[in-house]
Amino acid sequence: MPSSFRGLPPVVWTIFAGTIVNRLGYLVTPFLVFFLASRGVTGTDTSYVLGALGAGNLIGPAVGGILADRIGRRPTMLIGLIGAAAAQGALFLAPGVWTMAAASLLISTAGSTVSPAAYALLADAVDSERRQRAYALFGWGVNIGTAVAGVLGGYLAAHGYWLLFAVDAGSMLLYAGVVATRLKEPARATTKEKDGLGYGVVLRDRLALLLLPLFGIQLFVYSLTEVALPLAVRDSGLSPAVYGAMAAVNAVLVVGLQPFVTARLAKLPQLAVQSAGSALIAVGVALTGLADGIVGYTVSVVVWSLGEVVVAGIAAGVVANLAPAHARGRYQGAFSWTWGVARFAALTVGVAAYTTLGAGVLWWTALLAGSAASAATLALVRRVHRRTAAHELAA
Repeated sequence: MPSSFRGLPPVVWTIFAGTIVNRLGYLVTPFLVFFLASRGVTGTDTSYVLGALGAGNLIGPAVGGILADRIGRRPTMLIGLIGAAAAQGALFLAPGVWTMAAASLLISTAGSTVSPAAYALLADAVDSERRQRAYALFGWGVNIGTAVAGVLGGYLAAHGYWLLFAVDAGSMLLYAGVVATRLKEPARATTKEKDGLGYGVVLRDRLALLLLPLFGIQLFVYSLTEVALPLAVRDSGLSPAVYGAMAAVNAVLVVGLQPFVTARLAKLPQLAVQSAGSALIAVGVALTGLADGIVGYTVSVVVWSLGEVVVAGIAAGVVANLAPAHARGRYQGAFSWTWGVARFAALTVGVAAYTTLGAGVLWWTALLAGSAASAATLALVRRVHRRTAAHELAA
């Protein structure tokens, strides 16, 4: 194992292993459109189900952050995993469009409550110097599981969509078993401050309110790789297999390089590294607009994939370092919600810009917005460093 991940406590490795298992079952969502078509759901009705799935990713993180601080990390993770597993069965058995939409909403809402609690548990387990490595390992587990799931999903779908649902639900229940038997709830941090039950503690944090939108812009640009790239490949007259190959290039680079790059960059100022990596992602996404063949798309994917490797785990680690100990769940909930908003915006605003204003407008916007957000993030390095140092001193 590369040195970047050595010395991390067992709880981090347990979450890493559980995350791989969970992401191996991330099968239904990529094939949901095909499943709906097999049930006779097409056209506008499909958008209702997909819209519900996207809406859940906005609700779940906010709820998960509050629950993680109020009832604990483990209970929140168990509620999310068991709830999402049950919702998988409900979606498969749903008799109509609206029941499918309701089940999809529950799947994404329950499933996305898990991340804030897991992120908070990682922050509880390690000090500020090791948090970025812990989050990078978490992200590495996501990428490993997702890469394998991409291959597994196609095979299972060819043999029956029920297999996708069975593996998804089974992997969630298996991860829930790991959480229940292998993880311990950390001692709850206490505070004399009256910060309410919700996100007031985050909304009163001016530094967080500056940083989270900047991260949101960077995440929006990155999310275009999932949303707008397949549109560009299609409009170039290339087959879906080319997009699959591009996804494979990304998976190989991230899984193969991330541990070693993390080790190389661990000693550098992390927010500065985040800024540089995000700028690289913006350049790579913008290069999509210049591509008209397999070589061009491969170059663009390599560039933004390298940026993805560079920024792995940093944003979540920075947010954890900003948070007072008693509010880590809500800060991570706010960060996960920011990610959900960015992805939802890419699915809606990004696609609308591509189809109505033209692809060139979208690629130029990605380059300029991503570069500006990276520069603005760099300007906050000293303030973030001071906050982190203050929390370390208080601890």
